[in-house]
Amino acid sequence: MIVKTDADRVGMRNASRVVKEALCAAQNFIKPGVTTLEIDAVVEETIRKMGAIPSSKGFQGYPNASCISVNDVVVHGIPSLTLVKEGDIVSVDITALLNGYQGDAARTFAVGKCAEADLKLIDAAEKAFFAAMEYAVAGKRIGDISSAVEMYCTVHGYGVVRALTGHGIGHKMHEPPDVPNFGRKNTGPELKNGLCIAVEPMITRGTWKVYIDKDNWTVRTADGSNAAHYENTVIVTDGEPEILTL
Repeated sequence: MIVKTDADRVGMRNASRVVKEALCAAQNFIKPGVTTLEIDAVVEETIRKMGAIPSSKGFQGYPNASCISVNDVVVHGIPSLTLVKEGDIVSVDITALLNGYQGDAARTFAVGKCAEADLKLIDAAEKAFFAAMEYAVAGKRIGDISSAVEMYCTVHGYGVVRALTGHGIGHKMHEPPDVPNFGRKNTGPELKNGLCIAVEPMITRGTWKVYIDKDNWTVRTADGSNAAHYENTVIVTDGEPEILTL
């Protein structure tokens, strides 16, 4: 677990600002008829214009600047010539490196007129994140965050993906500790003032079980139900957490 200095926090804020801008650019571009590869191009252009590098491009062989996941794809969807359609829900996950620091965030966007159940799913992922933020305080534990996400989602009837977790973040995209979206209160590492974590509820309208496509990246729900992803980079403090990618 790496506690960030004041200088580190400045670096994290700057990198997170790039991610915010790239997410906004993607949101403004997404509409029926565009391809996920075109969305990715907009993300990469925005990141590079701000002097940063898209961290995911080349990471363990991943080919693109962002992960774009449509409908039943939970995370790690590879941008392609697939057309986005009216009624789809599209998750965009972006990590950017600026001056040695990483920022990471994800949002799920509704394309045109979507099913009410999908809109509620997207809203629940966001609300689960903010339920967790009540516990992102120095002295609490990782399990408190995990339990808050799980409790909110299960009470509202959503599956909570267990195969994937949030994580620490800083100079590296993934640092200790892991931040699961399920767990028990008062367990796991203690949160310290200055710890930077990516908290990212990944939830489904059906089962929590997932599988990986033959491309070894794309993670889909086992039952074909739609999924939503909401993530922010967060600095833990002695009071309210600092959410860098909002």
